[in-house]
Amino acid sequence: VHLVESGGGLVQPGGSLRLSCVASGFPFSMYAMRWFRQAPGKERERVATIFSGGGGIPYYASSVEGRFTISRDNAKNTVYLQMNNLEPEDTAVYLCNAFGPTADLNYWGQGTQVTVPS
Repeated sequence: VHLVESGGGLVQPGGSLRLSCVASGFPFSMYAMRWFRQAPGKERERVATIFSGGGGIPYYASSVEGRFTISRDNAKNTVYLQMNNLEPEDTAVYLCNAFGPTADLNYWGQGTQVTVPS
């Protein structure tokens, strides 16, 4: 199983980034996909969730709702996180997570750094 994130970087406040996570080694379309973030000295925070099969309403943390959009392309085994109007508080390592039908089917990527200077 591999989850490889990309798209992070340094962006000024108010700017945008699109993160990508390419998955392999498991039936991608059957898994819910999630983005988390981890800032120094803070707990890991779930940012967004998109469910398998395209059903359900995506979940967003209140801190990002209206600014971030999660989407997936099952044909490309890829999940995206479009981040707009970025703020310094969004600075963190962003991690991709695949969550399967049972609790033991739970996979993580290595993360990509997003930095928004104050």
